[in-house]
Amino acid sequence: MSEQFRAAVVEEFGPRLNLEDIGLPEPGRNQALVKNIASGICHTDVHAAGRDWPVKPEPPFVPGHEGVGEVIKLGPGEHDVEVGDIVGNVWLWSACGTCEYCRTGRETLCNEAEYGGYTVDGSFGQYMLVDTRYCARIPEGADPIEVAPILCAGVTVYKGLKEAETKPGQFMVISGIGGLGHVAVQYAVAMGMRVIAVDIADDKLELAKKHGAEFAVNAKDQDPAQAVEEYTKGGAHGVLVTAVHPQAFGQAIGMARKGGTIVFNGLPPGDFPAPIFDIVFKGLTIRGSLVGTRQDLEEALDFYARGRIKPTVTEVKLDDVNDVFDGLINGGVDGRRVIRY
Repeated sequence: MSEQFRAAVVEEFGPRLNLEDIGLPEPGRNQALVKNIASGICHTDVHAAGRDWPVKPEPPFVPGHEGVGEVIKLGPGEHDVEVGDIVGNVWLWSACGTCEYCRTGRETLCNEAEYGGYTVDGSFGQYMLVDTRYCARIPEGADPIEVAPILCAGVTVYKGLKEAETKPGQFMVISGIGGLGHVAVQYAVAMGMRVIAVDIADDKLELAKKHGAEFAVNAKDQDPAQAVEEYTKGGAHGVLVTAVHPQAFGQAIGMARKGGTIVFNGLPPGDFPAPIFDIVFKGLTIRGSLVGTRQDLEEALDFYARGRIKPTVTEVKLDDVNDVFDGLINGGVDGRRVIRY
């Protein structure tokens, strides 16, 4: 009988995870076996377990794509990592490396991409596999619990902010101050933007102000478009939507100034209202941004290593994962919950 380890598994779409023992995998070509130290819990994991998206994973699978751990075994092939190195798994688990998208620095769009904790077993367990060509290299001295959210939340919002093309000194709205949004505020501040936070929870808005947001809007109490328009005297140059409620996507159009850019990071199920007249009349650009490339990840981790980014984290155990899922579904999680193994 093969060696077993404890993991949280999606046996059937729920979203509830089964805590069970599964077989230890053997690393294949270009792969490494990693003994996990920590793993962040992302709202994407809830969507994966709940079968929310058009492209669906196939149970049974292990979610998780913010894992940090030590390489304990290498598979065949050449590797840029060694046994004993601290690495992480990420959403972009691997890509083909040869298609149009990979050749032009858009590897997240690769049609052959594999996704951590979605199409490939992830980090909700004591061990995981990584592709050593695509895994994260964790900066020396990093706190595993604190750095874990950078591997998805961090790189996702960092890339989204780059896509918004908002310059230092210009206004950037961060809509949704959850696991992604509270880190987005910090990256935007570090990049020199004037940050406005929008959410429906006062405690999350307070967290945003703690991280450097200069203005906060509770969209439950007031019209965010009007509030942003008045504060900025014309609307925000950029709007990054990390929220998981479709209404936030429609509100983004009202918050953007003429010629502004709106970037979608959040992935709620369903559609959003798009007033064509407003989009055309205001000359808006609307973009989707899917996590980030390996280069984006290196840059996002460098911001953390230099002390510019510090995720708000709460340590949990693997056995707490379903309770954390409940909190994410109900909007009761501030910052990021991170499993320590």
